[in-house]
Amino acid sequence: MTLDDLVRLRRARDLIDREYAEPLDVPALARAALMSPGHFSRSFRAAFGETPYSYLMTRRIERAKALLRRGDLSVTEVCFAVGCTSLGSFSTRFTELVGESPSAYRARRHDEGAAIPACIAKLRTRPVRA
Repeated sequence: MTLDDLVRLRRARDLIDREYAEPLDVPALARAALMSPGHFSRSFRAAFGETPYSYLMTRRIERAKALLRRGDLSVTEVCFAVGCTSLGSFSTRFTELVGESPSAYRARRHDEGAAIPACIAKLRTRPVRA
């Protein structure tokens, strides 16, 4: 993989980080990276260790966790706010990554990290694949 490829892949990853709530798909991300969809998917996985879709869903679930901790939105509102279009798929993916349902996560107290610096809290609360 060339340095130019890595720069283009980073551009697509930055797009996901910025526009996670928008309807992003592999062809759109591949266009941002100036690559064909197949080459983009293979290269993204080689560079970042997960597929573009998996990375996008991790960002969405990460943001959903923050919104659910606030407690002022319903699970359905959070689902649509982070760019998911199916409550069932959102709940399934959330449970897979976090280990509990969105409703259970929202109901649990989250003040245990109040004294932790934000940079550490971000690492601690990031969803990880099993």
